[in-house]
Amino acid sequence: MSELDFEPFLLSFKLAGITTVILFIIALPLSWWLSQTKNRFKPIIEAVVSLPIVLPPSVLGFYILFALSHNSPLGAFFEETLGIKMVFTFSGLVIASVFYSFPFMVQPLQGGFESLNKNMLEASYIAGKGKIATIFNVALPNIKPALITALIITFAHTVGEFGVVLMVGGSIPGETKVASVAIYEFVEVMDYGSAHIYSAIMLAISFLVLLGVYLFNQHQNRKFGVHV
Repeated sequence: MSELDFEPFLLSFKLAGITTVILFIIALPLSWWLSQTKNRFKPIIEAVVSLPIVLPPSVLGFYILFALSHNSPLGAFFEETLGIKMVFTFSGLVIASVFYSFPFMVQPLQGGFESLNKNMLEASYIAGKGKIATIFNVALPNIKPALITALIITFAHTVGEFGVVLMVGGSIPGETKVASVAIYEFVEVMDYGSAHIYSAIMLAISFLVLLGVYLFNQHQNRKFGVHV
């Protein structure tokens, strides 16, 4: 067993934290709109948002890799105009993670917004509050279980990414070598001792995250169950 390097875990947590913040900013208005709209194109948008759940990571990773490479207009713009290389960099990992974890932020928030009492929202509008004030002062405080679920599951899902991050970021120590990639490399060289330790840490983190979500939701249901 080789000497353990926990830098991949720190990199995974950094990636997950940044991705979660970005996704919350992007997903909040989209999930609110999806929960309120009756637009005929809503099913199409929901299908696009949910694609990363059913799409093989290799397929999604390939298209993101192509889109960010210097052979594409977008990648060429970043590299030649802004001087930012997106492939095999941490910035590229963030973009890939945002796409890959998108539905895990949108769907819980949308479900939470859809479960709100419409009379409560109408009362907020009648009181003179706009949509933004209603979302932050009325809607979000009343969907805490959905909000916490969205944030934690998005974070945990990003920590556990493998296929997409490997294709877009490769395995550059200190830059793109996250924990899941490190485990893959340990298995490749038959360093099963290190692979066991890294995998056990990932397993423990995943279990504690899910346990925390379920305990929190159970507490919220017991606390407000009488009012539902």
